[in-house]
Amino acid sequence: MTNEEKFEEVENTEETVNSKYNEGDVVTGKVSKVEEKFVEVELEDGTKGIVPISQLTSKRIETTDEVVSLEDEVTAKVIKIEDENTVVISVRQHETEEAYSELQSKKDNDEVIQAEVIEVVPAGLVVNVGARGFIPASLISTQFVEDLNQFDGQTLEVKVEDVDPSNNRIILNRRVLEEAAEKEELLKNFDSLEEGSVVEGEVVRTTNFGAFVNVNGIDGLVHISEISYERVESVEDAVNIGDIVNVKVLSVDKDNERLSLSIKQAGESPFEEFSNEHEVGDIVKGTVKRLVDFGAFVEVAPGVEGLVHISEISYDHVEHPEDVLKPEQEVEVKIIGFNEEEEKTSLSIKATQEKPKRQPQTQNKEKTVYKDDEDDAPTLRDILGDKLKDLGL
Repeated sequence: MTNEEKFEEVENTEETVNSKYNEGDVVTGKVSKVEEKFVEVELEDGTKGIVPISQLTSKRIETTDEVVSLEDEVTAKVIKIEDENTVVISVRQHETEEAYSELQSKKDNDEVIQAEVIEVVPAGLVVNVGARGFIPASLISTQFVEDLNQFDGQTLEVKVEDVDPSNNRIILNRRVLEEAAEKEELLKNFDSLEEGSVVEGEVVRTTNFGAFVNVNGIDGLVHISEISYERVESVEDAVNIGDIVNVKVLSVDKDNERLSLSIKQAGESPFEEFSNEHEVGDIVKGTVKRLVDFGAFVEVAPGVEGLVHISEISYDHVEHPEDVLKPEQEVEVKIIGFNEEEEKTSLSIKATQEKPKRQPQTQNKEKTVYKDDEDDAPTLRDILGDKLKDLGL
């Protein structure tokens, strides 16, 4: 039987003997002998303490001299009474209990601690934080980590996620620190954006309601209505992922981490271009696009529609615009007004036509004369003469 096996047997023996110590006592002493698989410690009262290699540290070691030397002072927990002058002690258990208590305190205070990676396993990283702890792969980084071996031997900053002494479990979290750093950077980026400014961004995602454009590390939404001044049926028909576009910052909501952008407003609008090239009084060609109760909307340039009010369709009275106009009908219109603030154009069809002359009214109207056809035609008095007399008429 090897020395290690002997001390493991001592450790597991349940025989009760007289001793000045009890199981669970914390003792201190100096290393007096270093063997390959165990260490002897001389306690303060001269009692001999035996530390099997398995009870020396939570790290994986092959020989005891990897972690202790002669005359090192150690503190350990009594785990077995061998005889009145010899006890089996555990440095690992004492350090673990101390570590659990300290880690719980650091968790309660949300502190950042150092964790030394001592082993890489498929599910994550085994670390030393005074006790054996574990960082699950899902809590290592905000990004997917394909090769965990890159962390082997490194000392990482982490926060304590869970401490469970009853199950010998310590879960640590590195991802939460990355998230905090990324959020801090994100908020700085929000501060750098001003409403109304025009910046460059990259289209990173498209949906049926718009496109997301990354600006300064922030994904902002360009609603489908803000992609183009022309009607957009499908977002994918207007922009592609990877496109570099200029966008105007419409709103910055730092509290909710939202950014609203516009591609169409980043450049000169079709209205501005049209109004710069034309003036009130110009006659231009257009196409009827929509008919409404109060008039017709006529497209006079790509993205520019002007209103022909019902009163400006014809010099004749128009009851319904559809009575005289049809969608996609080409017409000539006269520009009669610009509303620069609302980017609206007022048009007239009748103003392109010659005003009809009024027909003069007839001054002498023919009078109607009522007369008998025959002069000798009998009157009512002639017929009823005698009877009228009797009535005193």
